[in-house]
Amino acid sequence: MTEPVGGRFGEFGGRFVPETLVPACEELEAAFRSAWADEGFRGELNRLLADYAGRPSPLTECHRLSGELGLRLLLKREDLNHTGSHKINNVLGQALLAVRMGKSRLVAETGAGQHGVATATAAALLGLECVVYMGEVDMERQALNVFRMQLLGAEVRSALSGSRTLKDAINEAMRDWVATVESSHYCLGSVMGPHPYPWMVRELHRVIGSEAREQCRGLLGADPDVVTACVGGGSNAIGIFSGFVDGDAALVGVEPAGGAAIGRGVPGVVHGSKSFLMQDEHGQVLEAESISAGLDYPGIGPEHSHLAAIGRARYETVTDDEVVRAFELLSRSEGIIPALEPAHALAWVSRAREELAGQSVLLNLSGRGDKDVDQMMGRLVVNGGRAG
Repeated sequence: MTEPVGGRFGEFGGRFVPETLVPACEELEAAFRSAWADEGFRGELNRLLADYAGRPSPLTECHRLSGELGLRLLLKREDLNHTGSHKINNVLGQALLAVRMGKSRLVAETGAGQHGVATATAAALLGLECVVYMGEVDMERQALNVFRMQLLGAEVRSALSGSRTLKDAINEAMRDWVATVESSHYCLGSVMGPHPYPWMVRELHRVIGSEAREQCRGLLGADPDVVTACVGGGSNAIGIFSGFVDGDAALVGVEPAGGAAIGRGVPGVVHGSKSFLMQDEHGQVLEAESISAGLDYPGIGPEHSHLAAIGRARYETVTDDEVVRAFELLSRSEGIIPALEPAHALAWVSRAREELAGQSVLLNLSGRGDKDVDQMMGRLVVNGGRAG
């Protein structure tokens, strides 16, 4: 994966923002280029990733589940990072960049709460003020993460417009950034938004794919046959795809059926970039629906749109019921409770087991399921089978 030309991945990407934000985007791009070329900055980030976040994350082979599915399933264990997901990779880099730029405040959006928790964590570590926007609906279903953010010293503000989920939290965070750009850095949580965010966030998550490629070659003696990950905005997926996109492994992103931007969308502009987007015939953004707060988004990162357009990656969809079954399946077969987000990828693997028979499949387990247990308690009867 190379740097996008002019901020674009093929026909996708770009920088569609109000004039007041153009200088901020240009400042951010220049600052990131400078920092990414600075061995001191990279060294400090690598130190934090190792000593604070806990990298490298392990590769786990699922022997029992592999036998049941008839394939060789490997998990990249981003759930074992500090704060419980892949989000910390990106946030530590952006927080260090904010300090380098002289910003005193981080603004972030969050859906499932994991990016908000990671941002609040980095802010506490580096002594920055932190405000996190979260949809009212998501605050209710992810109350534990709201408390975690507050415990870490962040102010959590509810987004009350629209569907009151991730899309609306991004809207509020961007409005805050416009109003406070002199002192604030917008710590965007996925590979979306105006340039340089899709490129910058991908580079900060590239560590996932680099580690996974080395680990797979050590275990398998080759790259896996298939690399899969859940996709909302798409940061965890682009992170692991980055290690294999130049090889022969099949790349499969898995979207929720109610938020399938590639499966149901057409090109459009949202949150500062052009990408596949769920919209009606009048160009109005449609509301996404998903059991997972982290994937409840009507768009997708522009690089994913490009990978789909050129045929390098394919994007499948799964239903909420399939996700629930996958959530139970991994928990009971391997003793690993996944977040609902990566359970989408496992749901596809389970459904496609005949197609994947005998193949090696690498799945990015992007987060752990602690945050979802309360939600799932209302849906499952653990010892008596699944509730209807």
